[in-house]
Amino acid sequence: MKTSWLRTLSQKIFYLILITALPFTALAQRDEQAIQQVLEKQIKGWNSGNIEEYMKGYWQSDSLMFIGKNGPKWGYKTTLENYKKGYPDTAAMGKLRFDLLQLKKLSPEYYYVTGKWALKRSIGDLEGYFTLLFRKIKNGWVIVSDHSS
Repeated sequence: MKTSWLRTLSQKIFYLILITALPFTALAQRDEQAIQQVLEKQIKGWNSGNIEEYMKGYWQSDSLMFIGKNGPKWGYKTTLENYKKGYPDTAAMGKLRFDLLQLKKLSPEYYYVTGKWALKRSIGDLEGYFTLLFRKIKNGWVIVSDHSS
């Protein structure tokens, strides 16, 4: 008799936890899909030779941080100018590919993304790794920090 009562209680607790957790799991999946869509739009913009379209994935703020081989730089405008300087034409831009290694939720407002980037180019291929900090601002996900090597 005691065993069936405990079993019933355990089942009720399990179902309560499951029902409570499902909306959070669905929300996390939606957030991850939204972040992946941002990255897919960046790839599409880059591969069409449109750096401005690619940059729509970044936070349009002076506080945007980009860390590359020359160290940290701040600001959306600075990042855009550096991309245009480093990739002046479609031959230099090539075709971009991202391979996501990890999407890690830090809070409802932040995600940490790790991946690999590759450029297939007629002038020589390039590849490296990146870590991105995404922040949800005004119901949309943007990159607020990018460390690419």
